[in-house]
Amino acid sequence: MSVRKLKLKKMPIETGKIVAILHRNDAEKLGVRALERIRIFSKQAEIVAIVDVTDKFAKEGEILLSRDCFEKYKIKEGEIVEIKPEGRPESVKYIRKKLEGMYLSYHEIEKIIKDVVEKKLSEIEITAFLTALHIRGISMEEAENLTKAMIKTGKTIKFKNKPIVDKHSIGGVPGDKTSIVLVPIIASANLTIPKTSSRAITSPAGTADRMECIAPVEFEIDEIVRIVNKTNACLVWGGALELAPADDIFIQIEFPLGIDPMLFPSIMSKKKSVGSEYVVIDIPTGQGAKIKTIEEAEDLAEDFIELGKRLGMHVECVSTFGEQPIGHAIGPALEAREALSTLYGKGPKDLIDKACTLAGAIFRMVGKGDKNTALQLLKSGKALKKFKEIVKEQGGNEKIKPNDIPIGDKKLDVKANKSGRVLRIFNHKIVAIAKEAGAPKYKGAGIYLYKKMGDVVKKGEKLFTIFAEKSTNLAAAEKLLEEEFPIVIGKQYGEEMMLKSIPTKETKEKEFILER
Repeated sequence: MSVRKLKLKKMPIETGKIVAILHRNDAEKLGVRALERIRIFSKQAEIVAIVDVTDKFAKEGEILLSRDCFEKYKIKEGEIVEIKPEGRPESVKYIRKKLEGMYLSYHEIEKIIKDVVEKKLSEIEITAFLTALHIRGISMEEAENLTKAMIKTGKTIKFKNKPIVDKHSIGGVPGDKTSIVLVPIIASANLTIPKTSSRAITSPAGTADRMECIAPVEFEIDEIVRIVNKTNACLVWGGALELAPADDIFIQIEFPLGIDPMLFPSIMSKKKSVGSEYVVIDIPTGQGAKIKTIEEAEDLAEDFIELGKRLGMHVECVSTFGEQPIGHAIGPALEAREALSTLYGKGPKDLIDKACTLAGAIFRMVGKGDKNTALQLLKSGKALKKFKEIVKEQGGNEKIKPNDIPIGDKKLDVKANKSGRVLRIFNHKIVAIAKEAGAPKYKGAGIYLYKKMGDVVKKGEKLFTIFAEKSTNLAAAEKLLEEEFPIVIGKQYGEEMMLKSIPTKETKEKEFILER
């Protein structure tokens, strides 16, 4: 086996993975090629890295590692380290097994997940694994084992107050700020609900993006425990907590490929990691949603419920109307305003109904009431009082009012070109326009809808307003609006059978929705 001694040099970048860049001559003398592995022996640690080869960036006799690698392993620039070729991880054999259509055991799955988290697998190998799961499918036993392995390779959080409940939406509907309303309703009934949420992946706003317009959302685990033990709840970003960290790596590959084979393990591992015992899964259903029919929703629900049983969790699923945005606001700040208005007693009916329906499902599961219980907690102001406690403990201003939340000062009013009734709202077009306007990067960007499905509209009346923080974003949104108008107006349902003529040249790739 070839052995080389090379000098460590730090690259001024963070890669998020363990990659070593070698000069081509050193790689040839070691007998390794790009994407193969080497083992680095330093005074502080042994590091397995994936090789990249260059003639330019690394000098002969040097080995380049990223800044985050130096920080993680406490190695020092300039140290002379010993390098040896490293064989493929055992997990690659199991990935190949899944590619061939065979089922994987818990040991095999655990080994793959462990190597993913420890960054021992290349992106190509992880891509092969996810592609195999997508094409070959996942058995319920494999889903259970994937979930358990993802929990085991991450951190877990324990809270003192029981029972611990949670809610999760599979996503696909814009404007779904339900969690900000539901969490304080649940917590005000003395149930513990530690809501760790994601930022937007393919939507104009994730729960963490919305909540961040009201209070900080990034905390260490001990801070979250303190907040939850004091208030029964939190609304925080889960991305930095290392709960089932393999999922964050998988998402980076699933998104560009437009596949989501890890839906069940991803959701359930994160819920189990915070000790959730009772979980309600919201499945938005209908045209424009991720799930199109009640039958699809029922099939999905059966799998969630079965996986929950295997993990010792009580799971209930609710299929909710997903053919138009929830409420009127789309975009982080606009949605935060609307959620806060709802807690103050002035929210849209569909948002109130959805939040209370899902909260009611949780109350039934634990024997603490139903939808009416949730409505009373909202109307009485108890949910608002609890929300203010949560905001205060998360470092925000508990006296904040909806209009205190800033929104984009650049705006465009979009008016109806004829009278009639709103027959259809295209979710994906609303999402695309809101993102062109700058959401979620610019929190004040988004759309406010004045009309929803079934509403009567007069010619010249405002349908919606686009908000932006940057003039360039507003112009981009206006340009997209000319191509993708999101609202269909007619006199009655079925009056105009043609929505759009689609020539061959306009055929587009099906939109991919990925939410966590």
